[in-house]
Amino acid sequence: MTTDRLTKWRMILGRDQDSKSESSEGDEGLSDEYAAMDAALEALYDTDKTGGLGGSAPAVNRWLGDIHAYFPKPAVQMLHRDALKRLKLYEILNDPDTLKTIQPDVHLAASLLSLRGLIPAQTRDTARQIIRKLVKDLEERLREPVRSAAQCALQKARRKRHAHPKVLDLKRTVMANLSQYQPEFQTIIPEKLYGFESRSKGLHCIQIVLDQSGSMTSSSVYTGILASILASVPSITTQFIAFDTSVVDLTDSLNDPVELLFGINLGGGTDICKALEYGRSQIRNPQKTTLVLISDLFDGASKDETVTSLLATIKKSGVRVVVLPALNDEGSPDYNHELAADLAQLSIPVFACTPDQFPGLMAAALDGEDFNSWLHREGMTPIA
Repeated sequence: MTTDRLTKWRMILGRDQDSKSESSEGDEGLSDEYAAMDAALEALYDTDKTGGLGGSAPAVNRWLGDIHAYFPKPAVQMLHRDALKRLKLYEILNDPDTLKTIQPDVHLAASLLSLRGLIPAQTRDTARQIIRKLVKDLEERLREPVRSAAQCALQKARRKRHAHPKVLDLKRTVMANLSQYQPEFQTIIPEKLYGFESRSKGLHCIQIVLDQSGSMTSSSVYTGILASILASVPSITTQFIAFDTSVVDLTDSLNDPVELLFGINLGGGTDICKALEYGRSQIRNPQKTTLVLISDLFDGASKDETVTSLLATIKKSGVRVVVLPALNDEGSPDYNHELAADLAQLSIPVFACTPDQFPGLMAAALDGEDFNSWLHREGMTPIA
């Protein structure tokens, strides 16, 4: 029997559950790609792994990414339907006591969002309540750090020495020059003037461009919530653009993070250039704009050189650019090392960022601090 036929039968029959050997003849013949496909199928169809979304269920975010990466679209739809049945999502969503006991996490939210098109109408409200509960928990954790970091950075950025009297920061100027008090004149003769930057230069814009492909599920949940928090900070304009092979501008949904998350269409291909071109068209003041591209940089539509060239053009216009292959708690992501290295040559930092590090990143952006300097100060290193 040829190797191809052995592989086909091995994939059809699956791992021998009665065998204690970890290296059966069939397993030894699987390539890395087929082994990943086999693991995704086993996670769903191994009868010992059905029965809920607890420890016995597959790591949903990784599983969703794998099935989108290795299977054609019709097969993905079938796997989604089987996941709803075998992982008993229907039972969870139909149980009125679930919301009292379940502790939503990012992976559960990501799986519900990814499968929402297959969730029956009568259970969608339950799914939405689970998402809303997670959003509330994460907002309580992240809102104050994000708002505080952003506002402090904005205040710092507005202050400058030798200010024009029309934009004088009187309180700061007086406090900084108390040593210059002249008793004979009963006044302070200031040595240094501090003021505020003219508002006519416009608000700082944070443009978040999110890859919503299947491998970015948990990052998408965190990104949507953090973007909504940023949008609530005065003196910042926040734009939110999501993409796969198409582009959707979700900026108008930033005031409601639950609706925003339901507007993210998880799963599908990736066209980074199409998203960047759209984002570029929305930039009004490049010198006051920070573009945060959240993507693993695996592009199915454009060559790496094309993505690099476009980002170089955007950066040259004055936009500050940073790339996050992941925005989650999982650590180092799987990403396109070659493209990341090319971007590093342009002094565009590429690094994984946790939600708790994100406020500091935004503070650095608003304060005009060099991202690589910020990484060094925080004890972090780019992954490219």
